[in-house]
Amino acid sequence: MVSWLSTRLLNISIASMCKAQQLVKAEVALIDGIRLGVLPDVVTYNTLIDAYCRFISIDDGYSVLHRMREAGIKPDVISYNSLIAGAARKCLLSRSLDLFEEMIQMGIHPDLRSYNILMDCLFKLGKPDEANRVFRDIILSDLHPSKATFNILIDGLCKNGYASNALMLFRNLRHRGFVPNIVTYNVLINGLCKARRLVAASKILKELEISGHEPNAITYTTVMKCCFRCKKLERGFEILSEMRSKGYTFDGFAYCTVIAALVKTGRIEEADYIIHQMQRSGIVSDVVSYNTLINHYCKQGRLDDALNLLDELEEAGLECDQYTHTVIVNGLCKAGNIDGAQQHLNYMNALGFNNLVAFNCLIDNLGKAGQIDRAMKLFKSMEFKDAFTYTILVHNLCRARRFLCASKLLVSCLKSGFRTLKATERAVLGGLRGIGYTNEARKLRSKIQSARLPH
Repeated sequence: MVSWLSTRLLNISIASMCKAQQLVKAEVALIDGIRLGVLPDVVTYNTLIDAYCRFISIDDGYSVLHRMREAGIKPDVISYNSLIAGAARKCLLSRSLDLFEEMIQMGIHPDLRSYNILMDCLFKLGKPDEANRVFRDIILSDLHPSKATFNILIDGLCKNGYASNALMLFRNLRHRGFVPNIVTYNVLINGLCKARRLVAASKILKELEISGHEPNAITYTTVMKCCFRCKKLERGFEILSEMRSKGYTFDGFAYCTVIAALVKTGRIEEADYIIHQMQRSGIVSDVVSYNTLINHYCKQGRLDDALNLLDELEEAGLECDQYTHTVIVNGLCKAGNIDGAQQHLNYMNALGFNNLVAFNCLIDNLGKAGQIDRAMKLFKSMEFKDAFTYTILVHNLCRARRFLCASKLLVSCLKSGFRTLKATERAVLGGLRGIGYTNEARKLRSKIQSARLPH
C-alpha cells in the first residue's frame, strides 16, 4: 500500500513538472525516487514520453521506450499513442505510420485514439482518401467510433474542400441516432462558413438552437464573420445583437471581426464606436486585436495613432508579428512617407521577420510615386521574391512606359518557375507593339508559350 501510494505521488510530481516544461527537474525527481526505493511504473514513463514529444523532440520521446524496457516495463498503447501524436503534430506522416506499424509488431493493439490521431494527421496533410481508409479500419477492427472520431471526419472533410460530404455525413449520423455535441456543430458550422455556405451554416445554427445545446461565442462569431465575408452585413450585425442579448462575453476576436468588417465597408464612425466599446469592456488586447486597430488607423491616415498603438503593444509585453509591421509600412507608403516606410522595412529586416509582403508593398508604392529606378534597386536587393514581386514591378514598368525592361523582367519571372497573369503578359506585349518593337513582342510571346508547356 505504501509502495503504491509512493509511486502515485511520484507520478503526480513528475506530471506537474512536465506540465510546467521542467523536464530536467522531472528526471531528477525520477532518479531520487528510485534511490529512495520508489519504483516507477508505466504511467511514469508515459508521462515523460508525452512531455518529450510535446516540448523537445520525437527522438527524445522515443528514447524513453528503451529506458522502460531496461527497467523491465513493457510499453503500452498509451506510450505509442503519445509518440504517434507527437509525430502527427509535426506533420511527420511517415514517422507516424512507422510507429503505428511498430506498435502492431510489438503485439500492442491500436485503440480508437491511435486511429483518430492517424486519421487527423492524414486530413491535415491533405490526404482525405487515406484518412477515410483509416476510418474503415476502425470499423473493421470492431471499434466503436466516438464523437471525437466523427468530429475529426467532419472537420477533415471540410478542410479538404468536401463541405457537402461533411454535411451529408452529419445528416446520415443524425438519422442513425448520433447525438452531436457543441464541438461537432461548431466544426461543421466553421467548415461551411469557410466554404462560404452561409445559408447551410445558418440552418445548422438554427438546428443547434433547437437541439437543446446552447450556441457559444465561438459559434456566433464564426457565423458572424462569414456574414461579413459574404457581404451580408446586416445579418452579421443581427448576430452581434443576439450575442449581446444572450449575455455572451464578447472576446477580442469577435470585436476585431466587427471592426475589420466596418473598416472594409468604410463605416469608420461605427468602427470607432466599437473600438471604444472594446476598450471600455476591459478586454486584454492580443496581437490580433492590435493589428486590427493599427490597420484601422493606417487606413484612415492616422499614422500617429497607429504608431502609438505599436508602442503600447510592445509595452504590454506582446511581440509584434510581421503583419503588424507590414501594415505600418503600407500605412507610411499611403501617406507618402516612402523614406519612413523604407526605414521601417530595414527595422523589420533587423528583427529577422519574413518581410516579403512589406517589400512588395514598398516596390508598388515606389512605382506609383514615379520612383521606378528606386523600385528596381530595391527589387535587386531582395533575397527572396515571389510571383507578386515580379508582377508588381512589371506593371509599374509598363506604367512608366519602360516596356523593354518589363519584358526582360517577365522572362526572368518565367525562368524562375513562377506563373504570370495573362493581364500582365498582355500589358507588356501591347506596350512593345505600341512602341514599334514587334519582333521583341513576337519573341516574348514565344517564350511565354514555351514556359506554359509541360516539362
